[in-house]
Amino acid sequence: MTPSPAPAVRSPDTRATAPGWPEVFVAAVTYLLSFALVAWLLPTVGDDAVRGVLGLLVSGLMGLAAFGAAWLVRRRGAAAFGFRRARPAQLGLGLLLGAVAYVVGTVLSVLFIVLTGFSGNVQATYQAGAAAGALGLVLSILAGALLTPLGEEFAFRGVLTSALLARMPAWAAIVLGAAVFALAHGINPVLPTAFVVGLVSGTLFHRTGSIWPSVAVHAGNNIVALLVPLVVAALLPST
Repeated sequence: MTPSPAPAVRSPDTRATAPGWPEVFVAAVTYLLSFALVAWLLPTVGDDAVRGVLGLLVSGLMGLAAFGAAWLVRRRGAAAFGFRRARPAQLGLGLLLGAVAYVVGTVLSVLFIVLTGFSGNVQATYQAGAAAGALGLVLSILAGALLTPLGEEFAFRGVLTSALLARMPAWAAIVLGAAVFALAHGINPVLPTAFVVGLVSGTLFHRTGSIWPSVAVHAGNNIVALLVPLVVAALLPST
C-alpha cells in the first residue's frame, strides 16, 4: 500500500515542550505593565514625529520584554518558541502576504470607520515620524518594520500561539491568537488590519513551525503601512 503523505505541521511543539499557561500569564502581565508605562510617558513627548518613532520603538521593546519574561519562567529551548530555520521562499511568501494583509486590512478598516463613525487617525504620529526627513524614515522603518515585528511576533506567536496550538485545534488557536493580538492594538480602525495580520502570521507559524515567516508577514505589512501614506502624499497636489 502506498504510504500517505506526511501531515502538515500541526503545531511548533508538542504539549510537553510548548510554552504553557505560566509563560502566557507572565508574558501578558509584563506586556500590560509595559503598555501602562508607555501610555503614561509617551504622551509627554511634545513632537509628533519623535513620538511616532518612539512609539514604534517601544512597541517592539514591549513584545521583547514580554517574550523575555516568558522565557525566564522555565527557560525552554529556543525551538519551543518557533526559533527554527526558515527557507528563503517561506520568508518571501511572508513578505508578500504581509503586503496583501495590508490591502485587505485597509478595506476592513474603512468598513470599520463607516460602521462605527470613528474619527481621527490613530497612526498619525507614526506617519509623522516616517515623513520627518530621511532620518525619520530610516528610524521609522528600522523600528516599525524590524524591531516591532520581532518583538510582537516573539510574544504573540512565539509564546501565545505556541501555547494555544499545543492545547486546542489549530484553527481555533490561530483565530484566538489573532483576536488577542488585534485587541492589543485597541478598539480602533487598526484592529481589523491587526486581526488579518495575526491570522496570516499564525497560519504560517503553524504550517512552517518557524517564527521567521511570521516576522516577515508583520514586517511586510508594516513597511507598506509606513510607505503608502508617503507615496500618496507625494502624489497629491500641494495646497
